[in-house]
Amino acid sequence: MTPKEQGFFFPAEWHPHRATWLSFPQSSDSWDYGERLERIYPSYMAFVKAITESENVCINAKDEEHQALIWRLIEEYGIDKSKVEVPIHPNNDSWCRDHGPAFLINPETKQRMIVEWGYNAWGGKYPPYDDDDRIPIKIAEYLNLPYVVPGIIMEGGSVEFNGKGTVLTSKSCLLNPNRNPHLSQSEIEDYLRNYYGVEQVLWVTEGIVGDDTDGHIDDTTRFVNEDTVLTVVEPNEEDDNYHPLKQNLEDLKAMRLPNGQPLNIIELPMPDPVYDSGVRLPASYANFLITNKSIIVPTYGCDKDDLALSIIQECFPKHKVVGINATEIIWGLGSFHCLSQQEPII
Repeated sequence: MTPKEQGFFFPAEWHPHRATWLSFPQSSDSWDYGERLERIYPSYMAFVKAITESENVCINAKDEEHQALIWRLIEEYGIDKSKVEVPIHPNNDSWCRDHGPAFLINPETKQRMIVEWGYNAWGGKYPPYDDDDRIPIKIAEYLNLPYVVPGIIMEGGSVEFNGKGTVLTSKSCLLNPNRNPHLSQSEIEDYLRNYYGVEQVLWVTEGIVGDDTDGHIDDTTRFVNEDTVLTVVEPNEEDDNYHPLKQNLEDLKAMRLPNGQPLNIIELPMPDPVYDSGVRLPASYANFLITNKSIIVPTYGCDKDDLALSIIQECFPKHKVVGINATEIIWGLGSFHCLSQQEPII
């Protein structure tokens, strides 16, 4: 029986968490060894500290030396050690949203399960990725949870859930032949329904410029409740993001939920373009993480930061919105949501 047939589903991100999982940065593909890697530590550790204010943080360490470094930084940045776990789980890169486990819950039986999707570093872009591909099973063993292996490529940043049977994703990513070229759109939808326990799959068209994942949804559109989304927009017609984000907005306006109602759509600005060595980076305020008591939002030191934070705060009146400068983090082509994967509780 599939997870859906057994009553399991992937809960919305605002469902209560036991912990948030991270894989500590160490890859030369995402971060140059030495100075560039160390420059992300202040923002990264501020991120860890913000999570521990309301839940545990579990950080995958590649080996004992790496584990010792993480504990030293935990102490150096004044983070509560009792809220941190650092298991040794060999990994290749830091993007736990994509290579980490998909946690499913069954509220009736009070059980949890992990989906071990295949992982190929966004179409084979950054080998090796074999250790990352094994992370979900390592975590299943660590937590003594059952797991299921669908046998296809899927990344956590490519899907967004409302917890009531709907998943949002993007054609530019999931239909890209560098993921599952043997599958049609309808076949991919069947996998999403059966292994995420959803009823409805909704598709936007594109991602943002600079996103090496081929257009992950967590950089463009996020559910804030079961019928409301935040979606990034770009009013500057000269900006490369103008047309793809305009198309996504039109896609969203045409969508209907299973009850026939349209989505409530709240527009979120894009930050000013962020460049490094002439390369545009995928900076977006939509790449925030929802924790038990806070919304951790990447900021970029521009005039739009305060507006973005205020819009997000209005969407989550019971949460504390925490902005953390991500200009060093985004150099690795991802931000706080990309770095993390939540572990729900029953």
